[in-house]
Amino acid sequence: MPIDKIFKDDASEEKGERARMASFVGAMAISDLVKSTLGPKGMDKILQSTGRGHAVTVTNDGATILKSLHIDNPAAKVLVDISKVQDDEVGDGTTSVVVLAGELLREAEKLVASKIHPMTIIAGYRMASECARNALLKRVIDNKDDAEKFRSDLLKIAMTTLCSKILSQDKEHFAEMAVDAVFRLKGSTNLEAIQIIKKPGGTLRDSFLDEGFILDKKIGIGQPKRIENAKILVANTAMDTDKVKIYGARVRVDSMTKVAEIEGAEKEKMKDKVKKIIAHGINCFVNRQLIYNFPEELFADAGILAIEHADFEGIERLGLVTGGEIASTFDNPESVKLGHCKLIEEIMIGEDKLIHFSGCEMGQACSIVLRGASHHVLDEAERSLHDALCVLSQTVNDTRVLLGGGWPEMVMAKEVDELARKTAGKKSHAIEAFSRALVAIPTTIADNAGLDSAELVAQLRAEHHTEGCNAGIDVISGSVGDMEERGIYEAFKVKQAVLLSATEASEMILRVDEIITCAPRRREDRM
Repeated sequence: MPIDKIFKDDASEEKGERARMASFVGAMAISDLVKSTLGPKGMDKILQSTGRGHAVTVTNDGATILKSLHIDNPAAKVLVDISKVQDDEVGDGTTSVVVLAGELLREAEKLVASKIHPMTIIAGYRMASECARNALLKRVIDNKDDAEKFRSDLLKIAMTTLCSKILSQDKEHFAEMAVDAVFRLKGSTNLEAIQIIKKPGGTLRDSFLDEGFILDKKIGIGQPKRIENAKILVANTAMDTDKVKIYGARVRVDSMTKVAEIEGAEKEKMKDKVKKIIAHGINCFVNRQLIYNFPEELFADAGILAIEHADFEGIERLGLVTGGEIASTFDNPESVKLGHCKLIEEIMIGEDKLIHFSGCEMGQACSIVLRGASHHVLDEAERSLHDALCVLSQTVNDTRVLLGGGWPEMVMAKEVDELARKTAGKKSHAIEAFSRALVAIPTTIADNAGLDSAELVAQLRAEHHTEGCNAGIDVISGSVGDMEERGIYEAFKVKQAVLLSATEASEMILRVDEIITCAPRRREDRM
């Protein structure tokens, strides 16, 4: 039996060289795709979905772009995954990680072509990434003891992160907002407590940070518009049963009065439920489901503010923020934890009315209200701000920071080059290749800004031969500049994650020597 017959008819396999080529090409294509979005002068992409409504997204967030692609190439999928993980783990650096992995593979391809075994390359890359990480560790700046300096570090990190995004015009304004919001978290990385509300209208500069919590709902008719020292019961329960619902219910009655009796009984049940809720001694009732007119009337008579249909994330967060728990049964009031806040009132943003809870139990809560020209702008602004918030909350925990602007890559490349000179054997080629791949990041930053990258990177390399040099690429003036003076800082955690994820991903793709594609399932004819 010939060997080909192991697989089904349509299955295909590619071995050795061809398989490796396929995976290299796929990975490099992906990295070239997002390459142009790297750095402060990076370009955006418009993604148009093929689904109904042809939703359009305008973004330069690496993870968002890659998430939206439908990719067939297995190696490309690995890169998409690392950008996703980078997004979940530290929030920023999603583009850098893909570009670096792509460059590592581009270098590896040349080495494989010159007959160096992939395992040797991997061993070299391992040594190089270890050496690069140590080089960074030696140069980190840590100001956690000095609150003033640390805050300014955070502001600089936020501004550097926002630099390459849509918010770069008002980056001071947004950096302040992000830092304030993260400081309110007091060291937790739970970004749930920071709520982002998007309201079209106004300009990005009109965005503001609000202490407290804003619920995107209107206050019902005939209800108190303002409540001080609120006791809030957050619930998830059905309040829509005071009428017989005609559809789906089959009731056999011999006269209309019987129907009225049923309605009366339903009404009584509802009354009892409302009484039980009022017995908690509350003055604000927030429900996740609908509240019909009748119970709403009862609440209004009792002077209780009833808010219906609060969106789910909103209600989870509201419970978290006011220190209450979501209740669904009301028989024993002593076991229900009520939420508290000092003041509930209605506010206007643009032309929408919202409910504002201020002076919440958990002081960590705040809402950021984003204003902007259109939904596309707002979505992109939210993604940018989310990146900044993630990075900041990680930096508050791990306070080590580095300079930015291609400086860390040059520092790492220099150390890795020295390691290559000391290493004997074929591994040294791989280590040297690693350093070339690192330099690709400052090169790309310069290219995207339309600068002469070869010239700039050569200058950088020369500068970095002096000890303790802070040179990086200053895109604004188009030359090599001092990153410390320019205030371009990055979080150590982000850089470390980029370095390690990219190395591991490229290793994984390098190990491949065979791609087996299964036969597609045939659709049986249904005739």
